[in-house]
Amino acid sequence: MTAPQVFDDRACVLGEGPLWHPLREQFFWFDILRKCLMSRIGDQTLEWQFDEHVSAAGWIDENRLLVASESSLSTFDLETGESEWVIGLEVDNAITRSNDGRADPFGGFWIGTMGKSAEKDAGAIYRFYKGELRKLFEGISVSNAICFDPDGTCAYFTDTHSRQVMRQQLDAIGWPHGQPEVFVDLREQGLNPDGAVVDGTGCIWIALWGAGQIARYDPQGQLLSAIDYPASQMTCPSFGGPDLTTLYATSAAVHLDETQGGQTFVTQTGITGQCEHQVIL
Repeated sequence: MTAPQVFDDRACVLGEGPLWHPLREQFFWFDILRKCLMSRIGDQTLEWQFDEHVSAAGWIDENRLLVASESSLSTFDLETGESEWVIGLEVDNAITRSNDGRADPFGGFWIGTMGKSAEKDAGAIYRFYKGELRKLFEGISVSNAICFDPDGTCAYFTDTHSRQVMRQQLDAIGWPHGQPEVFVDLREQGLNPDGAVVDGTGCIWIALWGAGQIARYDPQGQLLSAIDYPASQMTCPSFGGPDLTTLYATSAAVHLDETQGGQTFVTQTGITGQCEHQVIL
C-alpha cells in the first residue's frame, strides 16, 4: 500500500460523495458547502455549480448521475449540464440538507440528511427504489457511512455523533430486515466515523473525522489497519481505477486553514474494491 498522494489540490470546504464512474472511468466528488460537483481528467479540472447544497450521487448511465441535493433527487447530465427533478427530499424542511449517500446492489439509492448546522436528531436516512422514496431511520444528527456488503445481505450506516457504526440486514430486494445492530463502537477511543466504503472482501474502510485516518475493519468489526492522511478532517473513501484498487478519499477544510485539509487524495492499496452500483430509475 502506498502513502496517500494529492489527487486534486483544490481545497474543498466540505468534500464528500466520492464516486468512481465505471463506464466513464472518471472520478467525481462534491464540495457540499460550495454547492458544486467536481472532477478532473488528467490535468483538466472540472466543476459544475448548483443552486443548492449537493452531496452525493450514483451513476445511471454513461452520461447521467442521480444527484442528491438539499431538496430533491435529480438526474444530472454530465455532457449538457442539465438537471431533471426525480423526487423531492424533505422539500418543506428548510433546516436540513442531504449528506452521505451511495447506490445499493439492487439498483436503489440510499441518502442521508442532516441539519445544516448539525441540529440534534434533525436528519434521517432514506432509500429511493423503483420510484419510491422511503424513510428508513430517523432522529439522525449527522448521517454517514452508507455502504453495502458485496453480497448485498447488509448495509452499514452511522450517526457520526453516536460514534457507532451500525449494520443492517437486508431482504432479497434490499429493504432493511429486522433492527440494526452495533458493528463498530468508537466511543471509548473518542473517534468520529464519517463516510465509508466496503471492499471486495467485505472489509469496511471508515473515514475518521478529526483523526486524519481511514481505518479498515474486517467483517467482524475488528480493526485491521489504518491509513494516515495529511488532512485531519477526512470525510469519505471510494474505490476506483481500472482495477478498483485505487482508494480515493475526500476531506474538508471547514474551520481549518486550507493548507490543513480539503484536498482529495489517492492511495494505491493492492486491495480490490467493489464497482459502484448502477442506479435503476
